[in-house]
Amino acid sequence: MSFAAGDMTKQEPVEIYVNLGNEKGEIKFFPNKLLLETGKLYKLIIKNNSPQKHYFSSDKFSQAVFTRKVQISTSSGKPIAEIKGLVREIEVYPGRTAEWWFVPLKTGKFDDLRCTIPGHAEAGMVGVIEIK
Repeated sequence: MSFAAGDMTKQEPVEIYVNLGNEKGEIKFFPNKLLLETGKLYKLIIKNNSPQKHYFSSDKFSQAVFTRKVQISTSSGKPIAEIKGLVREIEVYPGRTAEWWFVPLKTGKFDDLRCTIPGHAEAGMVGVIEIK
């Protein structure tokens, strides 16, 4: 079976992993810089390895992508919920994971990635997302 060149509905996602904090209690994004390309389907796997909840929040980035879904799964990997539509912020609880499926539509450098919990951005939980 073959598909027409450029059939975006048949793309396999590019997986990118971001950890929110770590077991040592560091309040940072790991990594804190993401480089993406327009037109590709991404699955951003956001895992919270820290003992406290965190947010992955970027208004500018959310306006530059088409969100296919955000998926929440059980610890065994069974999907239990999907969120559709515009996503500006994802809250992830300790030891949990969320998957954000999206396609970048607009190029730019978005420097407003942060955790919106008071004190977390000031402690270093900030980042940059660049779309080429």
